[in-house]
Amino acid sequence: MMLPSTKHTAALLGGVLLAVLPGCGTPAGKPTVQAVGSEAAAPPTASRSALPPVPPGLPGMPPVLDVKDVYAADRAGRLSPVVKDFPSRVYVPNTNSDTVSVIDPATYEVIRTIKVGRQPQHVVPSWDLKTLWVNNDIGDSLTAIDPATGKVGPTVPVSDPYNLYFTPDGKYAVVMASMDRELVFRDAHTMKTVKTVPVDCAGVNHADFSTDGRYFIVSCEFSGELLKVDTARMKVVEQQKLPLKGAMPQDVKLSPDGGTFYIADMIADGVWVLDGKNFTTPKLLHTGKGAHGLYVSRDSEEMYISNRGEGTVSVFDFARRELTKKWRLPGGGSPDMGGVSADGKVLWLSGRYDAEVYAIDTATGKQLARIPVGSGPHGLAVYPQPGRYSLGHTGVFR
Repeated sequence: MMLPSTKHTAALLGGVLLAVLPGCGTPAGKPTVQAVGSEAAAPPTASRSALPPVPPGLPGMPPVLDVKDVYAADRAGRLSPVVKDFPSRVYVPNTNSDTVSVIDPATYEVIRTIKVGRQPQHVVPSWDLKTLWVNNDIGDSLTAIDPATGKVGPTVPVSDPYNLYFTPDGKYAVVMASMDRELVFRDAHTMKTVKTVPVDCAGVNHADFSTDGRYFIVSCEFSGELLKVDTARMKVVEQQKLPLKGAMPQDVKLSPDGGTFYIADMIADGVWVLDGKNFTTPKLLHTGKGAHGLYVSRDSEEMYISNRGEGTVSVFDFARRELTKKWRLPGGGSPDMGGVSADGKVLWLSGRYDAEVYAIDTATGKQLARIPVGSGPHGLAVYPQPGRYSLGHTGVFR
């Protein structure tokens, strides 16, 4: 979540994003807490022969492996042939230092620091899994990193890319042009602008796609709104204001059964639970102060919710549709964005205000390491991870 900076006077290859730094206000009131979650408990994984037919999806999109679990391809250790020989690393964009810290997860040590463009926000795996894109927000560029060799590739001019996603068919990258109020669809490989979609909300920043890939939900943090976007038509088809004054929606994540979208909100101090298909008014599940990032476990049973404002991680059980645990970082901290290790045993999160990264044991909630990095660490990527293709952000895989 960022505070707006002065708008650039020139745009390169499309929509202009403006840089921002974390900050927030205090809401006048909050909705009543409700025990809500996925619309139905996820049943045990059935045999392939017993699964219902896969519904028609976005043309060109690889069909989900299991319609009852969109994350079925993300099981522990199930690495694509494309990435199976990549070295395991944690890539940390330091927004105030204009660098990316590279951590060896085996030793919990920073082994390299890469200089990139101004205010890197997220490190994003490409749809084909072959490239990591560093989103240099104020730097108006994307810096490519080859995860096979660690070599820094070309820097591509892209105006103020706060965040980056990919359509499930692999055709387009979607730049979250936050301060320009635009979603910019670009060629997924060349980053050439294909279509610029103006939006009537402030602060577009995070998203996730439906099971069939035909639409995606976008959070607008500065105006407290949600958008529903038709993927093929590249068009906003629905929009709503969240029912809380001062709401600041952040990360977005689809439930394993595909029936529910969860949207973290750092002012509501919890997660909004949305019926994406009907796009009705969502309900709020309180988790902790400054709820920010959402990460699904390798077995699709739990979701980890980073509460940046209180130094905790809440654990949500999809089947029980309730919070079951809360882990506290020793001495506090500011857990923000990150991802789960390929084997599912470690949750990695950036410490936004503390120039550090946390490694957390997913079995016990115990802090395994606290690693010093550059200033303002944000959307770190754990790579490689299981999955057949990437939908973007710090690693949303299908």
